Amino acid sequence: MKGKLLIFSAPSGSGKTTIVRHLLDTFPQYLAFSVSACTRPRRDYEVDGRDYYFLSVSEFRQRIASHEFAEWEEVYAGNYYGTLKAEIERLWAEGKHVLFDVDVKGGLKLKEAYGDRALAVFVKVSSEEEIKRRLNFRGTETESTMAVRLAKVRYEASFEKEFDEVLINDNLEMTLRQAEKLVEDFVK
Repeated sequence: MKGKLLIFSAPSGSGKTTIVRHLLDTFPQYLAFSVSACTRPRRDYEVDGRDYYFLSVSEFRQRIASHEFAEWEEVYAGNYYGTLKAEIERLWAEGKHVLFDVDVKGGLKLKEAYGDRALAVFVKVSSEEEIKRRLNFRGTETESTMAVRLAKVRYEASFEKEFDEVLINDNLEMTLRQAEKLVEDFVK
């Protein structure tokens, strides 16, 4: 089997994490989740190698210099996130296709790096009002953080046309069926 990449990217509140979890539960026989590397501190409930590969800033930069990342980004000053090539190879060696839940820029970098072996899917909802509703429902946003998130949603939406497929997640059950079909068609 020649391993493939299934990349799901979306602005906050679009439901990509829900979709990715569903796909992992639906296709455990041939999908595995890519664990990202990061430099942020590990939270008490997180496990190194399961939630993230937690690296120091200097180790992350050294790995950048050694070309060990398929994609990476400095999200905030000194706060790096990325996908190690070794993680992709590890999952392929297990006979799995690799499933990603990554930001828009990371998704496009992976698509660029892996070409036809990657399917890049952009997940969105049909309106900004729905994004606001979902983010408000989480109860984690202040007025100022909501404004920042919405500005980022608009920015990320500008990359939609660069993706192979677009899923509009207004009806979760329908979106999950569409995502399943995308996976089945791509990996067969």
